[in-house]
Amino acid sequence: MSFQSAPLELDPAQLMACPQCDALHQAQHLPDGKRARCRRCGTVLISPRERSFLHVIALSFTGMILMIGAIFFPFLEISARGLHHESSIFGVAMAFSEGWLAPLAFAVLSMIVALPIFRFVALIYTLWPLANGRPAWPHAATMFRLAEESQPWAMAEIFIIGTAVALVKLAGLAKVSLGPAFWAFCALIIVIALKDSFVSKWTIWDAIERK
Repeated sequence: MSFQSAPLELDPAQLMACPQCDALHQAQHLPDGKRARCRRCGTVLISPRERSFLHVIALSFTGMILMIGAIFFPFLEISARGLHHESSIFGVAMAFSEGWLAPLAFAVLSMIVALPIFRFVALIYTLWPLANGRPAWPHAATMFRLAEESQPWAMAEIFIIGTAVALVKLAGLAKVSLGPAFWAFCALIIVIALKDSFVSKWTIWDAIERK
């Protein structure tokens, strides 16, 4: 379904703007499984799904477990001319943690590890009481806002793409074996995509304000 353009006399609190074209619409509650699209550009604005809060919480816990494994387990092993080297993401970051490369190590751990984990924690904090039919916990709105604002900086997906490009270049120089952390990261990308498919921002904001 498509939203109708919002009349001018509506309370501003009942209005929502399309994130793509800024067209204003009147926010409406929809049955689970239905979608409301922008009348101008067709962007999905509201897409509630049955038990979506529980799904997001479960996927967030799954993502945190996968992230912990991806940090500390071996990511890849390189073999060349009888020499072998095995490394993890945490080990690589620590190798650059001294001297003028320390900011690089901090950036790697922040954008690849810390921010995704923070987003998982923030979503769990926001949705846990709502999924159990209770009022939102204090500062839930702030936590959810920070989770949404930090999304562009959480670059786990970009990291795995960059790794794939680097592996293609290394394949002709050495034997590269993928460790369990690499596959954990691949699974993490799938979990993040599934989680995002269950997140309806307007539905969450509405639940926070109503409860």
